[in-house]
Amino acid sequence: MPLPTGKGEEYKAVMTSRPAIRFPLMAVSMIALLAGMWAGLLRLGWAVSMTRTGLLVAHGPLMVSGFLGTLISLERAVALGRRWPYAAPVLTALGALGLLLDVPAPIASAAITLGSVLLLATFVIIIRTQPALFTVTMGVGVVAWVVGNALWLAGWPVFEVTSWWLGFLVLTIAGERLELSRLLPRSAGNESAFLILVVVLWAGLSVGGFASADGARVTGIALLALTVWLLRHDVARRTVKQAGLTRFVAVCLLSGYVWLGVGGLLSIIFGRAIAGLQYDAVLHAVFLGFVFAMIFGHAPIIFPAVLGLQIPFGPAFYAHLALLHLSLVLRIGGDLSAMLAVRQWGGVLNVAAVLFFLANTAYAVRQGRRTVMRPAAPIARPSDAQQFAAAHDRSTS
Repeated sequence: MPLPTGKGEEYKAVMTSRPAIRFPLMAVSMIALLAGMWAGLLRLGWAVSMTRTGLLVAHGPLMVSGFLGTLISLERAVALGRRWPYAAPVLTALGALGLLLDVPAPIASAAITLGSVLLLATFVIIIRTQPALFTVTMGVGVVAWVVGNALWLAGWPVFEVTSWWLGFLVLTIAGERLELSRLLPRSAGNESAFLILVVVLWAGLSVGGFASADGARVTGIALLALTVWLLRHDVARRTVKQAGLTRFVAVCLLSGYVWLGVGGLLSIIFGRAIAGLQYDAVLHAVFLGFVFAMIFGHAPIIFPAVLGLQIPFGPAFYAHLALLHLSLVLRIGGDLSAMLAVRQWGGVLNVAAVLFFLANTAYAVRQGRRTVMRPAAPIARPSDAQQFAAAHDRSTS
């Protein structure tokens, strides 16, 4: 059943029913994020300490599974309102810690893989509760994560499974946006087009993704077409005309879609990319430009729902979003022009943008505690978009 949206004792009951483990899980996901960014600087050639080879290799797994996988699994566990789904983020968090503590790689990757399998089991419940294209899309995204993790566990190099991890994040976000796009008039043909794009993306992943010329171009076509679909049908096209948090979320979404399109276009142009500057440009256009723009936009909604902390919106939030986009222009520009120094400084500013985001969020939480506390609306489960709709489009909710 959906989590209640009432106040007083009803709200307290919801909050106390959430296991306290959500706080350490969030902390571990943040540690994975910081460690992953540190590893990213090492990979860019910055002479910082702790140049452990294992950390260099763990950059992708830490960012995708340790940080984002744990966060998404935790969000779904809170949304479902049951205790067993928390095993998924627990396992991915343990796997991330294993990567950081030099636990044998198969043990860490096995924990992450099992965690993704449990998230898939969670989505089986979600889809049975509400069978809809958006829940199925997110479920297919989790299947992509499971496939990527299983291949990684089997010993495949990270560059050959990265496309599956990208599919996980893209389909998860696209499914969530599809859910909210129902607030706008949409024909059955639009949903059919969306479904076709999901199939094309899956086909691209299945034939090798970025690790093969054909897979890269099919994947790129799917990403570029999905960008067009989202820009045309997302409710953010209307909410960007509003004010405050509503507009900020819309700006994050629309700007993130641009980077998704850039990643798709570059993949079509370059074809197979398994290392080097072209590989860096394609991956970070999507993983940083698209995914982190989504994170920046949804954090003021998701974090209060998961942790019960108020995050009042402030104009300063635009600063870390602007820095993210500027840093990506520098980094990808450096990639495309083979200007390594520009690429390196772009990478440093990528990290600075994320740190700025964390600092702004922490400051907003502190400010929120100084105000008269009002209960934060709990997160909407996949079958109920009211919480997100209220934040995204107050004029239509």
